Amino acid sequence: MKKYALLSALVASLFSAPAMAESPALSFQKMWTYSHAVRIPNQVSEIPAFDHRTNTLWVAGVVGVDILDAATGAFIDHIDTTAYGSINSVAIHNGLAAFAIEAKGDRRNPGKVVFYDTKTRAPSGSVSSVEVGTLPDMLTFTPDGSKLLVANEGTPNAVADTLYVSPDPAGSVSIIDMATRTVTTATLAGVPLSGEGLRLNTGMDFEPEYIAVNHDGTKAFVTLQEANAIAVLDLATNAFTQVIGLGVKDFSLAENGFGGNNFIDPNHKDGRIELRPAAVKGFYQPDSIAAYDFKGETYVVMANEGDTREDEKDKARASKLGVIGDLAELNISTTDSTASDLYTFGGRSFSIRDEAGELVYDSGSLLDAEAIARGIYDDGRSDDKGVEPEGVALLDIAGRTYAFIGLERTTKAAVAVFDVTNPRDVAFIDMIVTDGDRAPEGLAAYRFRGNFYLAIANEVSNTTTLYSLERKEPGSVK
Repeated sequence: MKKYALLSALVASLFSAPAMAESPALSFQKMWTYSHAVRIPNQVSEIPAFDHRTNTLWVAGVVGVDILDAATGAFIDHIDTTAYGSINSVAIHNGLAAFAIEAKGDRRNPGKVVFYDTKTRAPSGSVSSVEVGTLPDMLTFTPDGSKLLVANEGTPNAVADTLYVSPDPAGSVSIIDMATRTVTTATLAGVPLSGEGLRLNTGMDFEPEYIAVNHDGTKAFVTLQEANAIAVLDLATNAFTQVIGLGVKDFSLAENGFGGNNFIDPNHKDGRIELRPAAVKGFYQPDSIAAYDFKGETYVVMANEGDTREDEKDKARASKLGVIGDLAELNISTTDSTASDLYTFGGRSFSIRDEAGELVYDSGSLLDAEAIARGIYDDGRSDDKGVEPEGVALLDIAGRTYAFIGLERTTKAAVAVFDVTNPRDVAFIDMIVTDGDRAPEGLAAYRFRGNFYLAIANEVSNTTTLYSLERKEPGSVK
């Protein structure tokens, strides 16, 4: 406990104390937790979406969507989607729910988006389903609801020996015109490349993971996680304009330029939990992404989870390259590393970038450090992406923009909270830790009737938990 107390004091001195003194804090109150295993076999809590018309949460996971009363957490209904295939995501706009469903049997075939009315919970419209690209993994409406964007990951099938089954389908984004429910598909072939740190040597096509749309609905930003890149999609032409490499971060730096360091714990077998400089670089490889405006400019918030090929043919221990000592157990990219120049997966952080992909903030080692200080760090993940930031949600409360970052690999479910109003003056606020929950996969932050809420879908515990949020001004005793 002394070690945890010392680390907690260090975290407070480096990050928390200055931020809390200058930025309004948030109070959090757990409203309820729902366990999805009690009713529907094989239902998983993965992605939540909130419907303002009915005050319900729609939670997607593998076999369908559970619909919950957001006020009480009570189960209302389940929509079985297995006739179409496995569901990966849900998005809601103005009483219309859209489901992203990969093809049944062979996921290399085109997937579907299926529409439901949130009041009747029945298929919606004369065209209630449309065909999209291969393995639709995530979808989101533009702010005005005129378009629905679908990230088609296009991952090949895997077989028992973990080799991919060819062909590798092309990753793409489907743009659905909601007035006509017609589909245009944007591909990434031949799109200009820029930036640094692009991973183009893995033998796989670009695989769109997550989409964020700017405030006026003219541009979308798409994470290409395994490639360590984002793609920019022009929504006037429905075509990609560029793919931007996100560079790498140096885990040996004592100062990362944003008020912290980039240190990691690279070894899960040495019996210690300690962040330290490591002679290795990390690809950011963001999963979730969200966009917001500051002074008329668009910024994107990214959870730098990290990822390999699904068959992990680009991953090995550093010891396989002859590395000994502290870094021998670290998982590294075999397609990018040599014994004297190691590259690992994930930034173990969250970042903010401008529209050009330039880094304006990175949390460095703060997420790992805060998990250690709170006694929820999983040392078994030290060799492989640390706390593994995955989910992102943004919420405006009284003119301040707050970012919620879900950590997939802590021993208790954890969501870090930051004030990101000014992307160049970010403040760590707090960390929401929930006993009994594990592995936040998806987050939904929303306002309803003047109150603010955060829904957390936890994949491993198969639970969904709702928190109410309230801002407290500095010095408030409430």
